[in-house]
Amino acid sequence: MIAKGAAAAGVIAVAFIGLTGAAAAQTLLEQSAEVRMQLDLAVSPQALKALLPDGWEPFVATSGPAKDCNVRLIFVDRTDINGADGAPVGTEQMVYFASPIKKTGSNEMAGQMVIDGITSNPKAAPGPFNVYQAATAYRVERSTHAATGGSIESEDTWDFTGADGEHLALHLTYERGVARKLSAETKFFSAADPNSYQIWKIEQGLDIMRNATVPVKDRVKTFELKASGGRVAKLFDGSERVVSVDALHWYNRAVSSP
Repeated sequence: MIAKGAAAAGVIAVAFIGLTGAAAAQTLLEQSAEVRMQLDLAVSPQALKALLPDGWEPFVATSGPAKDCNVRLIFVDRTDINGADGAPVGTEQMVYFASPIKKTGSNEMAGQMVIDGITSNPKAAPGPFNVYQAATAYRVERSTHAATGGSIESEDTWDFTGADGEHLALHLTYERGVARKLSAETKFFSAADPNSYQIWKIEQGLDIMRNATVPVKDRVKTFELKASGGRVAKLFDGSERVVSVDALHWYNRAVSSP
């Protein structure tokens, strides 16, 4: 159950996802149904700056559920991927980093910038943002237990290793709540080429399970995050903080080019 006061947080969470306007003329590229586990992080500004192109900087919220977050670590099980015509394309498991960003000197959020990722599908690397690498090893396990008289308990294991030695792993158990339905249309930019971006139209079920700012019940029972190696190693220098743990029970995404 979401504590009193969290209803407002759910509304604010639209901004927390990165709601922005999109160009009028768009070409649908693909659609997918996904399940996600998202960690909002506050990491070293200097380390993050080194991963962002010139002319861009993080857009850091000063209040609400995304307060202090300058980068997100997102584990994704793309259970069904369909082409623009609805035909089945495949499935994919992946993890990626995205930073809420703005142009330097601006006070307005421009969208999200994808800076790194590891994918189970070699054909999806380097991907549309030219930053993904194929996994040399990966494991995704998700399970749910429900029984008479008890709460719904879930357990997730996400583990990805890239060719450059980057290792990102998350294991947690948690009490599943009822997600809040949210919609957003957001620009996702490439850190490799910020002139290149996609437009994501999203409908999702957001379950905030732990948050440092908004009054939600902490339903995370166990939590273990491992991050090392590769381009993002410097983001995890011991000063990083997890400011929100969010389960996205369902995440329906339509990807378009401008």
